[in-house]
Amino acid sequence: MKRILLLTGIVLMISSCEVMSQLPKLPGGNGVTETEAGQGIKEALGQGLTRAVSFLNKTDGFFGSEFYKILLPPEAQKVENTMRRIGLGKQVDRAVLQINRGAEDAVGFAAPIFVNAIKEMTIADAINIIKGPKDGATNYFKQKTTAALIQAFTPVVKNSLDKVEATKYYGDLMNAYNNFPTTRNKVNPDLTSYVVGKAVDALFDQIAKEEMEIRANPVKRTTDLMKKVFGAVWN
Repeated sequence: MKRILLLTGIVLMISSCEVMSQLPKLPGGNGVTETEAGQGIKEALGQGLTRAVSFLNKTDGFFGSEFYKILLPPEAQKVENTMRRIGLGKQVDRAVLQINRGAEDAVGFAAPIFVNAIKEMTIADAINIIKGPKDGATNYFKQKTTAALIQAFTPVVKNSLDKVEATKYYGDLMNAYNNFPTTRNKVNPDLTSYVVGKAVDALFDQIAKEEMEIRANPVKRTTDLMKKVFGAVWN
């Protein structure tokens, strides 16, 4: 929660500290300057990112979600079915729970990464987002933050999986499977990277939903500047 509040506070500070110089008007923007457009998109991004992170960074944000719950990789389904048949279903369930708890915790570490991306955003970047496709902001953050998110999420998820020895057990099973003489299609034994990938995908999916809401629904534009900028361009 502290990380989410940090994201909100710093984004607002970035916007308030910029100089509202009267740069050339934004084409088709009905009197909105480029600086206003830049500030407006930063406010919108701060709002959308805060909501996306808070939606997932909580108990059952992943595990209790119909859309984001992380199951074992498809290639592990046969192994899972065998374990359940021999009475190890509780261990499988515990591993799945821990997988999702790790993802829920890891998402909280996205806040400072997003703050840095917003700080580095130029007016040109903001203009391209506001005039671009409906997922322009989401794509911007994918380009700017994916590598950093993977780096930040990995130790958190690995620690969660290690608590129940899920990483080791899954790796041993998959390596054994890969070594079978009859195995043609090798599977990735790295459970951590699989879970991290799912967590990052879920975060960007939620960001995309928030971006669409802000673009399409005037009620979601919670500041005067957001209403002015987005209303001038899309209404």
